[in-house]
Amino acid sequence: MSTPHAFASTGRVLTGAILLAVALGLSACKGGGDAQAKPADAAAAPVPVETEVVARRSVAASYVGTASLEVPRGADVVAKTSGIALEVLVEEGDTVRAGQPLVRLDPDRARLAVLQSRATMGKLENSYRRAQQLVGQQMISANDLDQIKFDLDTARAQHEMAQLELSYTAVTAPISGVISQRMIRTGNFVQINTPIFSIVDNARIEATLNVPERELRVLKRGQPVRLQVDALPGESFEGVVERVAPIVESRSGTFRVVTAFAGNEMLRAGMFGRIHIDYDQRADALVIPRSALLDEGDETAVYTVRDGKAVRVPVELGYIDGNLIEVRSGLEDGDPVVTAGKVALREGSTVQVIGEAPVAAAPAAADAKSDAK
Repeated sequence: MSTPHAFASTGRVLTGAILLAVALGLSACKGGGDAQAKPADAAAAPVPVETEVVARRSVAASYVGTASLEVPRGADVVAKTSGIALEVLVEEGDTVRAGQPLVRLDPDRARLAVLQSRATMGKLENSYRRAQQLVGQQMISANDLDQIKFDLDTARAQHEMAQLELSYTAVTAPISGVISQRMIRTGNFVQINTPIFSIVDNARIEATLNVPERELRVLKRGQPVRLQVDALPGESFEGVVERVAPIVESRSGTFRVVTAFAGNEMLRAGMFGRIHIDYDQRADALVIPRSALLDEGDETAVYTVRDGKAVRVPVELGYIDGNLIEVRSGLEDGDPVVTAGKVALREGSTVQVIGEAPVAAAPAAADAKSDAK
């Protein structure tokens, strides 16, 4: 009877030993998994980034706006008399000076009117001379002499008017400039007061900006201006603020600023340009590229690199000059700022600056494996 009990007791002992061994094995498997995970995390690849060094340079504060170019001086040439256009002397694009003939109209009718008025005037001049002699002999009254004098003056005025009409048959330029448009051809009948040419004076080009009222205190007459035209990439033209309106338009909340530029063969009225007005300048400012800024709501910050780690630094900005931004606080001269690769960064991320020696991550992984053993 004792033997069965001994076998049962021995079986329970073996079963417990097996369960204990299984439990220890599972525990060992879990421990080995954690030991392998730690070195994997420690050996995470650095984030590749590009950096630029904070530097000192001159920076300008500017207002930038867009406007179309226009010429302040221009004129439509109108015919002061009617007639057939016998000869058109200029074409579009020609440069003309004030008083230069542009069109020659048929002068025959005006010339005959001059001859007729001259004959009438000559007859009245003779009558007036005889009347002066007769009034001295009391053969005509003083009233008759006055009437003849009046008729003579009228004839002289008509003769001058006829000569003026004859001069109108040669249409001349009222101002110096360039012919921008021609409305007639040789042989056309020209009506009086009909526009036949347009002339623009390209010696001066203007552009008018509608500027928000917040800029009223910084924009002044005489400030330098730079013009860049879409039709002329890479070209820049220097000008000046010519006039600043003294009032703000209540409907739009803007005021007018007129900028002026010297005439240039490349600039044409109607071109669309981008205008930069520099109203202040700092000669020795800390600047960073615009691409270094983080877009994180209200706070302005950048990533810098210290000991191979990304460090987020809040900054206070100053003037913006093209792609450069002035930094008033938060960075020092020579600090590197991340310009590319910012999206993948977090505070404390390991970084690999492109162009510098690789970050050594292998030793950390080896240490982790030694600890696992």
